Amino acid sequence: MTDAELLREHGLRVTQPRLAVLGALDALPHADADALHRELVAAGGEISVQSVHNVLGDLTAAGLVRRFEPARSAARYERRIGDNHHHAVCERCGRVDDVDCVVGEAPCLHADAPPGFAVAAAEVTFVGLCADCVAAGAAAPPVPTA
Repeated sequence: MTDAELLREHGLRVTQPRLAVLGALDALPHADADALHRELVAAGGEISVQSVHNVLGDLTAAGLVRRFEPARSAARYERRIGDNHHHAVCERCGRVDDVDCVVGEAPCLHADAPPGFAVAAAEVTFVGLCADCVAAGAAAPPVPTA
């Protein structure tokens, strides 16, 4: 299915900014709005940062894009949706990698929720050092103690 067909199927008008942002997310999974804006401008697009934020909001509300917020980072966006996967975030360089759901189905974790609360999804963020930072000799971050 093309991106234009996908937009229509989710009740959104097909616009050049929406198509451009979806394309940029293909090239830059886990990007924040500023990185997407830089990518679009470098490719010759004329779009404001505010327009990128507006498009991301529309795409997220329509369920075409997933928004997540690593600690101490701007919100990130990705096109991988619907599988309740998790993320590994490098504290040194900020790299984000996907981590598949361990049990293979949402919500991946089963916690004691308040009575009557229906858990639909669970978000887990693994924080540490990516393989490149470890290979470069980066020191492991301190482990928080409770």
